[in-house]
Amino acid sequence: MADNNQDRNKLSALQQRYGDSVELLAEDGSSVEYRILAELSVDGRRYAVLQAEAMKQEDEIEPFRIVEDSDGELQLESVTDEDEWENVAEAYDDLQFGSEDQP
Repeated sequence: MADNNQDRNKLSALQQRYGDSVELLAEDGSSVEYRILAELSVDGRRYAVLQAEAMKQEDEIEPFRIVEDSDGELQLESVTDEDEWENVAEAYDDLQFGSEDQP
């Protein structure tokens, strides 16, 4: 599921550019600050796992796909496919717990 650690240096680009948090626009037009919890690669795609302050109380996360636009700027795309979302969340859990064998 998750790719090797060979991408670890490359995957730190989002935090290098924005620091520990990023501000995104919500559907209603308001801005929401998210803490960048992790950047990882799943099935050859790059993802950022983010958490807003309100999500922290419920221990919820929100994965976003990291893509580069034609100018090389990093963009975040919402993950709307349930299977893709679950794969990223599982890879993040594996990263946190160190293996798939732990709860």
